Amino acid sequence: MHDRLKQLLRIVVEEVVQTGEPVGSQYLVEKFDLGVSPATIRNWLAFLDDQGYLTQPHTSSGRVPTEKGYRFYLKELMEERAPKHGEFKKFEEAHMSSDQSTTQMRQLAKLVADMTEHAVVVAKHSDIFSAGLTHLLSQPEFANHERLVGLGQVFDRMDEIVESMLFQDFAEPTALIGGDCPFGEDCGSIVLKLSDGTLIGVLGPIRMDYPRGFALLRAAKELFN
Repeated sequence: MHDRLKQLLRIVVEEVVQTGEPVGSQYLVEKFDLGVSPATIRNWLAFLDDQGYLTQPHTSSGRVPTEKGYRFYLKELMEERAPKHGEFKKFEEAHMSSDQSTTQMRQLAKLVADMTEHAVVVAKHSDIFSAGLTHLLSQPEFANHERLVGLGQVFDRMDEIVESMLFQDFAEPTALIGGDCPFGEDCGSIVLKLSDGTLIGVLGPIRMDYPRGFALLRAAKELFN
């Protein structure tokens, strides 16, 4: 893919993640200096649409990434960010606050959920803790009744899903999205297994802030390992 098209796709993905709204050519012209005419941007968007990286929902003039678009972004375009100031300190405080692993797991789940504003599952052996379900349900994607029912079915099977993931190798933060996401095809997730076998999973819509999720899980790995 040409570098200019990559730049455009990255911008569209990150704008949709931030706003939750389809991105149109006029919006791109007004907000970004792409150095080309509005007609060229429309042509590029149409090309990315034809290639399966973007799609045009309903009758909207804007576009959103497809699962293929998100996968390309994760593999080729994503730039990881450092945690925000003070967040590593919060991980240290959670790590030092208790000698009991179950208490640490609960605190870790709540901390990562609050930082990412997504649902988080932390598991080790048969101990499974979750936090942030309200964050997840507040996402506009789950205002759709069918998606909400599907998500409820996932949480009914959460123990089974997580236990199967405990046997997999996630030594580095790993994104599982759409058809690969064990939590459902409407979801995105980032999972990591710490050296003691503790699994951390961040769960959101496919439209989630992957760079931030990766940064936070790497910070947790650095400290808790």
